Amino acid sequence: MFISSAYAQASAAGGDPGFMGLLPIVLMFVLLYFLMIRPQMKRSKEAKAMVEGLQKGDEVITAGGVLGRISKIGEAYLTVEIAPNTEISIQKGAVQTLLPKGTLKTLQ
Repeated sequence: MFISSAYAQASAAGGDPGFMGLLPIVLMFVLLYFLMIRPQMKRSKEAKAMVEGLQKGDEVITAGGVLGRISKIGEAYLTVEIAPNTEISIQKGAVQTLLPKGTLKTLQ
């Protein structure tokens, strides 16, 4: 009387509509993990390894776009020579890119 015949027939047919309704959401989370979360975790590991492997004399680009050669390394900070007799102190995490040796020829 109060239940439409189409709804009554669907529930009488059996099956679990809850699982089939949840399947697209689960697939979206799996897709999100493989397309966004996993690559970001990989980039974070690579950046951490690069920062831990910095040495005196390495040529770097900072997050602000400053190019220079590392002259001193501390626990949390680096001293980067950006021009002859001009040095700045930056945080280790501000190093964005490690350049190949010999890229900066002007700081000799």
